[in-house]
Amino acid sequence: MSDRPILWRPSPERVENAQLTRYMRWLREERGIEQVDYEALWRWSVDELEAFWASIWDYFQVRASIPYERVLGGRDMPGAQWFPGARLSYAEHIFRDRDERDVAIVAASERGETQDWTWGRLRQETARIAAGLRDLGVKPGDRVAAYMPNIPETAAAFFATASIGAIWSSCSPDFGARGVLDRFAQIEPKVLLAVDGYVYQGKEHDRTEIVKTLMAEMPSIEHTVLLRRLSGDAANGLSGAIGWEQLRGRLAELVFEQLPFDHPLWVLYSSGTTGLPKAIVQGQGGILMEHLKALVLQVDLHPGDRFFWFTTTGWMMWNFLMGALLGPATIVLYDGSPGYPDLDALWDIAARTGITCFGTSASYIATCMKQGVRPAEGRDLSALASVGSTGSTLSPEGFDWIYEQLGPDMWLFSTSGGTDVCTAFLGGCALLPVRRGELQCRALGANVQAFDEDGESVVERLGELVITDPMPSMPVRFWNDPGDERYIDSYFSVYPGVWRHGDWLEISDRGSAVLHGRSDATINRGGVRMGSSEIYRSVLAVPAVQDALVVDVEGWMPLFVTLAEGVVLDDALKDEIKRRVREDCSPRHVPNEIFAIDSIPRTRTGKVLEVPVKRILMGTPPERAASRDSLAEPDALDPFVALAARRAASS
Repeated sequence: MSDRPILWRPSPERVENAQLTRYMRWLREERGIEQVDYEALWRWSVDELEAFWASIWDYFQVRASIPYERVLGGRDMPGAQWFPGARLSYAEHIFRDRDERDVAIVAASERGETQDWTWGRLRQETARIAAGLRDLGVKPGDRVAAYMPNIPETAAAFFATASIGAIWSSCSPDFGARGVLDRFAQIEPKVLLAVDGYVYQGKEHDRTEIVKTLMAEMPSIEHTVLLRRLSGDAANGLSGAIGWEQLRGRLAELVFEQLPFDHPLWVLYSSGTTGLPKAIVQGQGGILMEHLKALVLQVDLHPGDRFFWFTTTGWMMWNFLMGALLGPATIVLYDGSPGYPDLDALWDIAARTGITCFGTSASYIATCMKQGVRPAEGRDLSALASVGSTGSTLSPEGFDWIYEQLGPDMWLFSTSGGTDVCTAFLGGCALLPVRRGELQCRALGANVQAFDEDGESVVERLGELVITDPMPSMPVRFWNDPGDERYIDSYFSVYPGVWRHGDWLEISDRGSAVLHGRSDATINRGGVRMGSSEIYRSVLAVPAVQDALVVDVEGWMPLFVTLAEGVVLDDALKDEIKRRVREDCSPRHVPNEIFAIDSIPRTRTGKVLEVPVKRILMGTPPERAASRDSLAEPDALDPFVALAARRAASS
């Protein structure tokens, strides 16, 4: 990894003004702890775990109505006890010390509308909704489920729920009824917040029938609140729901329930591609601490910044985006398609709203690159200082494209973490250089290691991504998981007491990292083990190829590709793809067959469904291999089902 070229270095001014620099200065002055660089700081943060998290508490002046007894009451995983005895409120930290005239949220949509919500307006709306929820009987521990888009009203409803001590859970309105029920029915919500529909790709999509289904099939729901978003009157036929204006109809002061540190804040869900989604419970205090650290210190948010991440309410990045309001920045929301009317849409919003940190998925960057998008052409992106990427591994060519299009002064940080912890444990650092294809660092307080076959930590070698010490935002539990059986099986069944994440990782001797795909989708050919991401990098370097998926099915390695418009998968193109794989990867990893398909199956967050596809091709019934409701395009599995049937018939 040592020969990867440096694409960006922080200027002396950026280093001097970085939030990490201020934190390191505070450590020296207040704690007498001096670290010479980021790697030394990271090492201290994991070696002295309690001292580190105590410093985060004090540095950010966390407020608690009852102080904590100690930082870590129990260190074992799972079951670590963080800040026992403390009582606090996540929502109180969102609203503390705010100037009501400052802008908290900028909201954009497909329709070209942009609106600003000041802190004063956000506080008032949150207080009104909280009062309305209390009038509906919501109390601490009750669940409030939201079938809502990425709009300010949803943010206010979340903060209202958190202020009461109720438990939030959300799904995007593009989810079908089965996908929503698989998630919400597990937690038995008392209140359902919903919209009558949403706008996507320039069209209105009526969801009232789905809302009726949710009301009918979840007997725990006592009240449904409907926010109208469509121009028609479809919602008039939805009996039994109360209007949004009725919910927020009463003026009230915003009151913050003081809660135990591990009191549930929200329930997130795994993608659910191979079974019922895991209902992941995370605590008020753990998320508060992790997001203060991650968004201020690692993402380097400052007063005046405008922080954007393209997401829906069904992805953990929405919750992460909400967490940015714990810090000094304004957040920018977008409700709509990233490709409407074309792929310039998000870059237009960046210019129009003055975004300073533009967050997106690696797949979006790859699509822009393949489609020839030129972000800086014809628009003013002078406010933009950083670009964040997550969701899947950003290819080295994706790094090149960002710097070619946005210039050498752009800080690009690629991150990896997940819904399981609602943060990145590998990511950005404003003090470090950016090297092509590398994640800059391991996050503070995250003891990330690469384990070899013997469970030993290795450097400059491929290994299993593990976390060897607890983090505050690790799940408090899974919902309805007696004895934590599913929780333990998900993360701790391979290395007892050590979190196994399921990715292949290589850590450099500098502390940077490269991900090589899912460890359960590794391609082992003749004893040569290779992550699928390395094969994708080679295949996607062929200009005609738009996207790809590869699996190894008991020694048969098919490659599936989507092609540029008008391109045909002929023998010449197949030979070119095989040649690239042979030269870039190894002769053993040349695919046995290559198939052209219309679209690669991905989750709604952009992850390729390698394992479900492999199971289908091995004969697993498709309904057991993957939940179609978890896919961005449910029909994308059809070619694999058909191929599996042909293979079975010929065997």
